[in-house]
Amino acid sequence: MSNTLVLGCMWGDEAKAKIVDYLAEKADFVVRFQGGSNAGHTIVTEGKKYVFHTIPSGIMFPQTLCLIGAGVLIDPAAVLEEIKALEKQGINLKDRLLIDFRAGLVLPLHKELDAEQEGRLGDARIGTTKRGIGPAYSDYTARTGLRLHDLQFEGYTAERLQALYRHHHKKITKEQLQEEVVSLSKAFRSLKKYVGDVELSLYEAHRDGSNILFEGAQGALLDNIYGNYPFVTSSRVMTDAVGTGTGFSARYLDKVIGVYKAYCTRVGEGPFVTEIKDELAETIRKTGNEYGATTGRPRRIGWFDTVAASYSARLNKLDCLAITCLDVLSGLPELKLCVAHKQKGRRQENYDFHSFEANEVSPVYETFSGWEEDISGCRSLAKLPLAARRYLVALEDYLETKVEIVSVGKDRKQTFTINRKRSMK
Repeated sequence: MSNTLVLGCMWGDEAKAKIVDYLAEKADFVVRFQGGSNAGHTIVTEGKKYVFHTIPSGIMFPQTLCLIGAGVLIDPAAVLEEIKALEKQGINLKDRLLIDFRAGLVLPLHKELDAEQEGRLGDARIGTTKRGIGPAYSDYTARTGLRLHDLQFEGYTAERLQALYRHHHKKITKEQLQEEVVSLSKAFRSLKKYVGDVELSLYEAHRDGSNILFEGAQGALLDNIYGNYPFVTSSRVMTDAVGTGTGFSARYLDKVIGVYKAYCTRVGEGPFVTEIKDELAETIRKTGNEYGATTGRPRRIGWFDTVAASYSARLNKLDCLAITCLDVLSGLPELKLCVAHKQKGRRQENYDFHSFEANEVSPVYETFSGWEEDISGCRSLAKLPLAARRYLVALEDYLETKVEIVSVGKDRKQTFTINRKRSMK
């Protein structure tokens, strides 16, 4: 029995799904606990690409049951579209997908509000995916939103929808209201076979000794409280959020794996101390295909920031690290690690600056030799070039956490676990 969390520990897009996919073969359950369709998880196996937004990426393994916790927002139309797309690719979801009846809903109104808010903010915009996630979470917290199991009652749904439009000072005609209620009711009838009690299912799975793998969306530095506020997501992206998002207490977790790219990327606005904007950034972006899986936006590129990474490692009490996209750095003559921040002439090793002061913060770098070799075929630590191994050791030293998993390519097979009986050096 094992309860493991795979958690993105920077600003999202750390290739979490690749690590979940690598581990899911031995899992009985794979569980999402926060976020919504704003997540973009990409898996490549046997040269075929699969993109997930709400459904856990463990659905790739026929024996694995996939659960979506109450902390995840459900856009009924988007989830049904994702289910149909997966079925077209030959993935069977029958009796393998369970969505918690308590999950909040993303409605067309929320997408409208999201776009309006981004437009009003102008230069102060957050850079959201405009999928309606922020407004939907806000309504859930304000007790004005709808939950998935509300949709089984058309009269109740109509009342709640009407109240929601009034809450946002939006007008809706009787005809529009009826049309939306009918659409939501139809979607619920299609989803009903997947709706149930995730909390109870997880309790029973744990009692029966099952292997449970939890999958986070976004990244810890986008956490609603501990991220770069206000440039954050609208949910909690931390180890402790497993409990609030699924009803399965984080105290039951046996292992927390923090996922980091070998360099940094960020989508949307917000502080990014190590961002680079020259030709090297474009080279890394093209080599790593650094474009958002949800929006297609080009990701901002930067060197690995150990100050930010150490902060997220500490917050989440990581047991080990998974380093992804190491292969993307092949061919670079030198690599840089940000080992401290500098603000107003003072060296800082704590990640505690205000977002308003971000332009005053600069990186302090340590330089490492690069490697020329193509490492995409490496399947063990010993096969990596010495320079790559030294780079991994440096990450371990600064984050005070051991690297356990390394990814050297997009395909499932291009991943290996480090044998700790052998020296990292």
